[in-house]
Amino acid sequence: MENNIFRKVQQVLFIILIANLIVAALKIIIGMIIKSASMTADGFHSLSDGSSNIVGLIGIYLASKPKDKDHPYGHNKFETLSGLFISAMLFFVGGKVILSSLYRFQNPVIPNINTSSLIVLLFTLVINVFVSVTEYKKGKELNSSILVSDSMHTRSDIYVSIGVLITLIGVKLGLPPVIDPIASLVVSGFIIHAAYEIYKENSDILVDRSAVDTEEIRNLVMSFEKVKDTHNIRSRGSQNDLYIDMHLLVDPDLSVEKSHELVHDIEEAIKIKINKSSQIIAHLEPYKDVNFDGSLKISE
Repeated sequence: MENNIFRKVQQVLFIILIANLIVAALKIIIGMIIKSASMTADGFHSLSDGSSNIVGLIGIYLASKPKDKDHPYGHNKFETLSGLFISAMLFFVGGKVILSSLYRFQNPVIPNINTSSLIVLLFTLVINVFVSVTEYKKGKELNSSILVSDSMHTRSDIYVSIGVLITLIGVKLGLPPVIDPIASLVVSGFIIHAAYEIYKENSDILVDRSAVDTEEIRNLVMSFEKVKDTHNIRSRGSQNDLYIDMHLLVDPDLSVEKSHELVHDIEEAIKIKINKSSQIIAHLEPYKDVNFDGSLKISE
């Protein structure tokens, strides 16, 4: 990822951090005032959004460091590690909300709901929608896994807030207080689900899961006339740090200069049609025909 992109990601994360802290403070304060476990839980979920922004800022700072002798591939995976750390934080928060909900089942409290608290919740909901949509769009635009992961986290917060809003209205209409800890359990479900999604996306990068469809690469490579065949196509990394390697079978009489031009053209085509950050390693092999007796012969 280029330094100017890192700076843009940092700017987005900082703005989102301020928004999340405002939302979290409002929800927690109002939740405590009206004694609503679900709103308070939602506030801590929003607070974890802010914490994830801080982790993201640290991760982006480390990832933006240039390549060096000990890190010839760069420091991009610090961004991925930040995503995993955010996932762990969310698992912890989800477990804490579950424990709080179980306590409320044994010690129920009727929330003191008023119009002001509902207005505050609606206001924070609007902010969350804006934050989630903006962060996701910027994440896709900048190919930033940390922004996309964080927007998924915030998106779950939207559904949680809607659930809390429905719960508070239900209590105000006369439903039993037990609906509040039940809603908190639903909140924890969203938090844990978001944690799993973030974990899965970032762990796939660390364990080098295939990043691009092999057939898509093969079809593009085989469109070059000088390529007779290709195999052992592999890909790994993220959208901002993608590595593709393959074996290319070409005419054995093709010169080194022409082979180099071919590989360069293939790399440019992959960057244009698949991913602009692609880095290609191609192993050239002489193309071989099969005789009728099953033996191999080098094409002439």
